[in-house]
Amino acid sequence: MTHQVTLTQFIIEQQRGLPDASGTFTLLLNNIVTACKQISHRVNCGALIGVLGSAESENIQGEVQKKLDIITNDIMVNALDWSGSLGGMASEEIDDPIKIPKQYPKGKYLVLFDPLDGSSNIDINLTVGTIFSILRCREGVEPETEDFLRKGTEQVCAGFVLYGPSTMLVLTTGKGVNAFTLDQDIGEFILTHCNMKIPEESSEFAINMSNQRFWEPPVKRYIDECVAGTDGPRGKDFNMRWVASLVAEVYRILTRGGIFLYPHDLRDPSKPGKLRLMYEANPMAFIIEQAGGMCSTGRERILDLKPSSIHQRVPLILGSKTEVERIIGYHQQD
Repeated sequence: MTHQVTLTQFIIEQQRGLPDASGTFTLLLNNIVTACKQISHRVNCGALIGVLGSAESENIQGEVQKKLDIITNDIMVNALDWSGSLGGMASEEIDDPIKIPKQYPKGKYLVLFDPLDGSSNIDINLTVGTIFSILRCREGVEPETEDFLRKGTEQVCAGFVLYGPSTMLVLTTGKGVNAFTLDQDIGEFILTHCNMKIPEESSEFAINMSNQRFWEPPVKRYIDECVAGTDGPRGKDFNMRWVASLVAEVYRILTRGGIFLYPHDLRDPSKPGKLRLMYEANPMAFIIEQAGGMCSTGRERILDLKPSSIHQRVPLILGSKTEVERIIGYHQQD
């Protein structure tokens, strides 16, 4: 029988090579994983336990919250605040950084998370997920908002959990990308996809075509060329995909390549993008680059952006290297 590597074993073996490893990071990651197992159970039960539908409230971005947005946020906070691993947290669903209760010790990490990405899909039983990013924190201090506003290059870990036909964790600590599948019988994440690499070329693109009339010329040029297929300058046919769930889009790109675009558009010049830099773009950019892909706003590398607020939005273009390079080139020519 082939030996199966659990997530805990995998992380411990990676940490052994670090001279200052104390086990704190392993504990933190285990607590995140425990929370995601609970979320997976709630998502799987759905209507059976009455967690579907709208909560009739809005988050900081003015988006209508689903019941599960609130439930999953609470699960993440309750799984992490007591551990002693964290100096603080930030959630897409909460206005300000989340402080660690005074009765618990403070640790050397910060966690930022989107507890339920793609929650608009939850009532129609499509794939959703949890995204998280881990930063180092100044020890022994109460972190301020500024402590969270760090470039994506400073992340020590990023990952997302996909709640689909199976529950999967995709993870990077800066040493490549690996994926783990939850064995429901034993309650453990098992390593199933080692050193994932994005194909450099592909014939798939993902974009919300209903926004076409608002796109900037470089994006319109790129999509027009894809849609033209063998009759156009690319000389080959493309397929379009759109799930409206970032975790699902990124997992597809990790496994078979392609490009995902949620670009800047001209509808409202005061809004530079749709997706959140700290909770979505940065962790996904870290993963995509570690898998050999690229991630950009179209004009700047995502991981080089200095955040201005914890809920900052940005345009996001990510995927196979040659495709992202092409659209960056179109922006440079514009």
